[in-house]
Amino acid sequence: MDFSTTRDFRASRAWGAMDLGAVDGVTVRAHWTDQPYHWHQNDGPEVFGVLQGAVDMHWRDGDGVEQVRRLEVGDFCHAGEGDQHRAVPIGAAVVLVVERRGSE
Repeated sequence: MDFSTTRDFRASRAWGAMDLGAVDGVTVRAHWTDQPYHWHQNDGPEVFGVLQGAVDMHWRDGDGVEQVRRLEVGDFCHAGEGDQHRAVPIGAAVVLVVERRGSE
């Protein structure tokens, strides 16, 4: 058994990660950040949740129109393969990301 806590987690750089585990090629990581992530598309699905702070999740809908939804502690979203998205923290935040190993 391995145990982890993100309660006091702070990385030395934005989007620095704490590996929490892996299951069948899928990674589970906590990321600390105080900076926006760049626009990107994953090569597989991603689950993204807020553990501390708040994050504005930006995505482009099927027509390419940018949408935004604020995620607060306990909120999660699922990005499908190819969904264009960008996470913008409001101050510092710790997020949980579950995605295929090696995904961006």
